[in-house]
Amino acid sequence: MGLNDKQVNKNRNFFQSLVHALDGVYSLVSTERNFRKHIILAAIAVVMGIWLRLSINEWLWITLAIFVVVVAEVLNTIVEAIVDLIVGHHYHDGAKKAKDVAAGGVLIAACFAVVIGCLIFIPELIQKFHVHL
Repeated sequence: MGLNDKQVNKNRNFFQSLVHALDGVYSLVSTERNFRKHIILAAIAVVMGIWLRLSINEWLWITLAIFVVVVAEVLNTIVEAIVDLIVGHHYHDGAKKAKDVAAGGVLIAACFAVVIGCLIFIPELIQKFHVHL
């Protein structure tokens, strides 16, 4: 395949699949503002977790929350891209519903992550600073 040829067949090997997957991650990071925000917030959660010396169970919940949000954002981006491919820049009630529901999924995932973060970080911060309520 030449440099300007576009791939239309299945990947031939794992390396080719990996390159396409990394292209997808790069596309998310470079074009999706909300994805970048989620990654920054995830990094803050990880730094706080290290600082607070979270237990393995707490790390499992934090990691789950981070990945639920990231996967929701990936699925939202997929839905938006497919809808745009199908309807272009024209308004359609079905397209609006698909995009709104996908965005709602991200919101639900983000709310889950906030709840998990509060349940884990607030008691840890209170204990760290010996705050008596």
